[in-house]
Amino acid sequence: MAFSSSGQLQLFFCILFIYLITMLGNLLIIFLVYLVPKLQTPMYFLLSNLAAADVTSTSNCVPKLLSITLTRNHRISFSCCMTQLFFFLLSATGEIFILTSMAYDRFVAICKPLQYYTIMRKNVYISMAASCWLLSLLNSLLHTLLICVLQFCNSHDINNFYCDMISLLALSTTDTRSHKIFLFFELSVIFLVQFILIIISYIFIFAAILKIRSSGGRMKAFSSCISHLITVILFYGPSLILYMKTKGSKEQDTLLSMLYLVVVPMLNPLVYSLRNKEVWEATVMLKKKILRSSLVG
Repeated sequence: MAFSSSGQLQLFFCILFIYLITMLGNLLIIFLVYLVPKLQTPMYFLLSNLAAADVTSTSNCVPKLLSITLTRNHRISFSCCMTQLFFFLLSATGEIFILTSMAYDRFVAICKPLQYYTIMRKNVYISMAASCWLLSLLNSLLHTLLICVLQFCNSHDINNFYCDMISLLALSTTDTRSHKIFLFFELSVIFLVQFILIIISYIFIFAAILKIRSSGGRMKAFSSCISHLITVILFYGPSLILYMKTKGSKEQDTLLSMLYLVVVPMLNPLVYSLRNKEVWEATVMLKKKILRSSLVG
């Protein structure tokens, strides 16, 4: 039921532009980490997983939104709705766990620099990423199955531009009190606990940075964390407002969802690339490699 007002064509091109930039930026990071040996480190491996989560969430919701704004056809089948819900939960939960893993990586790098490559071995950070996706998969599958068994006998109008769990629970004619209690408990465990773990990590990180005597050393240590810190703020800011507020208008919920699902995935690769010399060097290196191979061919 989103965006029923005028200006649909302008909105379509605006969202399409953001979507293309998002896909280009995140896919570029994934390919750079995979193809450039210099970036095959724990930090960039976890960053590539974050980019994969952004690609999944954006590709899951934005194409349908583009279809709505262009054709004004707001219908979606039940099976497509459940598929959209599953991948939304998968990417959102995955991003939460990956951001926590990235915070741990920065904690080890700053607080235990001499032991960094001993602690963050290849099998360790690959296992961390695999655990993030496995837990996310189980969580999204559980909630999707719980939503599938609900009945929707009255209204079928979803008060958003994608199939989100809160709107679907509000539509159901089944008694969803136990489901809402379980959802609140799980959100507290997954969302807030991971957020607290990130805060605790940064308390130790900032304490370690303040102990560095040289100002240049402090700036270098802080600059290695600033990109992740900005990404955490971009992700948790809209999410906390969206899911922790009691009541709000449809327009407010839609705008927050747009910020969370459309804008933030576009900003993440920009945050990591614009301030990161290694990413720029890897991009130039990959460009030269492609040009060299094309000339040889």
